[in-house]
Amino acid sequence: MTAKRWIAVAVAATLVFVSIGINTMSWFFTRDWNNLLNEITAMDQELQETVVEDGSLNERIAILTVDGVIQDTGAASLFSGAEYNHQQFMAQLNELQNDSTLKGIVLSVNSPGGGVLESSDIYDALVEIQETKEIPIYVAMGGMAASGGYYISAPAEKIFVHPETLTGSIGVIMQSINYGKLAEKYGVEFPTIKSGPYKDMMSSTREMKPEERQMLQEMIDDSYKRFVEIIAAGRGMSESDVRKVADGRVMNGRQAIEAGLADDYGKLPAVVAAMKEDYHLEKASVFEYGAADNLSALFSMKAHDMFGGDVESQIMKKLLTENQAPRMMYLYGE
Repeated sequence: MTAKRWIAVAVAATLVFVSIGINTMSWFFTRDWNNLLNEITAMDQELQETVVEDGSLNERIAILTVDGVIQDTGAASLFSGAEYNHQQFMAQLNELQNDSTLKGIVLSVNSPGGGVLESSDIYDALVEIQETKEIPIYVAMGGMAASGGYYISAPAEKIFVHPETLTGSIGVIMQSINYGKLAEKYGVEFPTIKSGPYKDMMSSTREMKPEERQMLQEMIDDSYKRFVEIIAAGRGMSESDVRKVADGRVMNGRQAIEAGLADDYGKLPAVVAAMKEDYHLEKASVFEYGAADNLSALFSMKAHDMFGGDVESQIMKKLLTENQAPRMMYLYGE
């Protein structure tokens, strides 16, 4: 083959590869990614059971896990790692409500708490299952079960801790950031048009008015009162005794037991064994809902690994995944 023919072949091959590349890029950028991600997210919502201990299929104990901040942010984004998924957890509770073989729930909690509404969602669903199905709930606290993490644990028949568990932090918090003076220093203005004097309450650009603080404090007090009542009912304590330790303080496992907020020491396997013994469920099988192993989880992990150590990307993650509006929280470490 002559040199001219080799050149012609090379040019033709190059054109083919360029054409393939252009078509691939065109497919990539014209793809309906929102629809694809919605389909992947829908896969995430499918509940899959994983057997932890074999036993009777007519008597079953469910292990539920709350790990992370209790907040409804939807499914984990591509820029975040595996996080607590409120919608998925509520779906698990709904599934258990309709499970005639369920004889007990062991709730594994490792959380600093979270939103007032989300914590209440979980509490209400657990109490409904507890009362309508007449089954016990035991709690195994991990490294942290504070504020909302304790709120959802309160109705349990028994609460188990580790000596190093960080719990308590009973109370409500609501915060915002005021950078008005800093902005003024650099000549930044925030023209605001509002329909009423309190529409920009807790604004980040001005001082809070005394009457605004009073309004918000009343809201906080209402949520705090319910928190105290829930603990009093769940732990069989008087409200005055609960209030003695419900001042926002955190405590370790020993202090929680001494304060009446926990019953005994025990990690998850021991807690499951205790429920079996206490309620004559030695033959019961134990199951949990498996972690997502689909493309959504894979994308999430890969994106998180790629950008996890980059400060700029961490800032971008917050902008993309977090709602910055001030809200009431049962949360430690706000």
